[in-house]
Amino acid sequence: MHRPLLLAALLCAALANAQANDATSLPRSVGLPYAPGKLADRIVLTPGQNAATQMAISYRTDLTQTDAVLELGPALAGPSLAAKASPLGGNTQRLDSENGPANYHQIRLEHLQADTAYVYRVKGSAGWSEWHQFRTAKATFAPFSFIYLGDTQNDILAIASRTIRQALRSVAHPALVVHAGDLVASRDDLAHDDEWGEWNQAGGWSYAAIPQLTAFGNHEYLETSNPDGSESRSLSPHVPAQFALPGNGASGVASTSYFSDYQNVRFVVLDGTSALDLGTLQAQTDWLESVLRNSEALWNIVVMHQPIYTCARPEDTEPLKAAWQPLLERYHVDLVLQGHDHCYSRLTHAEGRQATQAARQAKQAIGPVYMVSVTGSKMYGLNDRARSQPDRSAEDTQLYQTIAVEQDRLRVRTYTADDTLYDAFDIRRDAKGRKFLHEPKLALGGERYCTASVGPDGLPCTARTK
Repeated sequence: MHRPLLLAALLCAALANAQANDATSLPRSVGLPYAPGKLADRIVLTPGQNAATQMAISYRTDLTQTDAVLELGPALAGPSLAAKASPLGGNTQRLDSENGPANYHQIRLEHLQADTAYVYRVKGSAGWSEWHQFRTAKATFAPFSFIYLGDTQNDILAIASRTIRQALRSVAHPALVVHAGDLVASRDDLAHDDEWGEWNQAGGWSYAAIPQLTAFGNHEYLETSNPDGSESRSLSPHVPAQFALPGNGASGVASTSYFSDYQNVRFVVLDGTSALDLGTLQAQTDWLESVLRNSEALWNIVVMHQPIYTCARPEDTEPLKAAWQPLLERYHVDLVLQGHDHCYSRLTHAEGRQATQAARQAKQAIGPVYMVSVTGSKMYGLNDRARSQPDRSAEDTQLYQTIAVEQDRLRVRTYTADDTLYDAFDIRRDAKGRKFLHEPKLALGGERYCTASVGPDGLPCTARTK
């Protein structure tokens, strides 16, 4: 055979073999960009139990960087940051994935000064990352704002990233970003490490500079088949590797439940999946009561994935409602931030929005306000209660929330991904500690519902019935 013909035959055989392999392999991100390298990536900053004095950083490298190395120093006005920085070490764990083996490194920062700007960089075997800057919380109450995001989960980089970035643009100096879980899908037909790569790319540098306060949902758990044919759940190994959390949570759930105090606001994070499926409901209930009973915070905010009151699923999450709602009421929790239902809901009274209006007119105090939101592309249609029970609801809509914390008021604003103000309310507290709902007279976008198969944008409705 002539040499050109031989080369052509070999090339055709190679292409055919590659196509056959591709047909049986998992779909991968275009260009396969998420392999670990000799420089640090996936850098995430998380708050400690006391965000005035404690922070933690996690990052990833390939195996050539064998230990966790960080330099920390004061933020300076000039460029000589390394001159005043000191080295710190931490822990390293290996994680094998579709993109190859990687080392995940975690460094916990203790004994920081309150209300102080710091810079840090982390090391890979080929050199240092860029310098990242953060500020610790004040030791006592001071006003601040934070961002709340629902499920990112699907089309994380292609679709959800827009919402995340619009949220970051909308708030000057957000103190925190709160995630309500299902950051990824962890589907059997996707490369899980690619999903985590997309999540990190969607937030980019902001995850390294703004503390991320994250709840975890059912899609952060992996389903496995048992020999008897039953299925069980186990936490994705990416979660404890990717997030250096305070470790002060409920017994048996320390990797995914915790609390963090930020400027006299207590954030309490629960793991509904573990409570519902892994037998930790009582342990988390006991822990939740202790954390709320002992709280001296001005405001208490609970973050969890599965909602107490659903806006898409036919039934509320009854086990969590029975165990946790009495505690949320008894200990005067102010906001409950949730995800899971892939729709929007803001609920004050279980009896419905008319009860909310009557309570406002009668100047009656309120309990917690329950919110559900969604950031990514996966949408569920509203259930038969969601157009009348919540004070405001939406379907087939990507959203983000900004929450401004003041001494006597929480200002909550919900925006659609195109920056249209969709919902606005304040929780006001009087001198006796009673809380009242106030809806400021602001121009809001019309309620976004699907009509038959037509969505609120005049296109086919993407929300499916749950």
